[in-house]
Amino acid sequence: MDECHLLWGDACGYIWGPTHQRVEVPIENSRRRQTYYGAVDIYSGQFYLRPYERANGHYTVTFLRYLQRLYPDQQLVIFWDGATYHRYGERIDFLQQVNQGLAKHQWKVTCILLAPHAPQGNPVEDVWLKAKTFVPQHFHVATSFKKVKQLFVRAIESEPYFDFPKLDQYMISCT
Repeated sequence: MDECHLLWGDACGYIWGPTHQRVEVPIENSRRRQTYYGAVDIYSGQFYLRPYERANGHYTVTFLRYLQRLYPDQQLVIFWDGATYHRYGERIDFLQQVNQGLAKHQWKVTCILLAPHAPQGNPVEDVWLKAKTFVPQHFHVATSFKKVKQLFVRAIESEPYFDFPKLDQYMISCT
């Protein structure tokens, strides 16, 4: 599981123009942004994507509840980075509530932190990279931030499932 912040500027691409001539590209609003939460099912490779206003404890718990609804009768093991809102506050309260009275091996939701400052270990980062690479490749149709978001989502949804080699290391951890 991870979050991604899509910015209007992510649509910027490269253009070629005459030497010594300034080429201007209009930018609607460089401060526009959309936060996405995403998670990949290590067994099926299916990716779950949800947009939220921002990344914080409230939306982290909202996304965890969404994942629980997708897998109502299964235990969830979530691997994620050490963002502050993953380690404190609402997330802790949520875990205490859903796991209350259960032995550790029976917990409904278990969260395991990835190594600090090591995004290369998180398979969800590969999904973000794929989508953020797709957007500037199609910058010519990204005439509004709404279209940038559509391109980003289309890049993710165009992949029926994700099969990254690093998923295997998490499979071993969950068996």
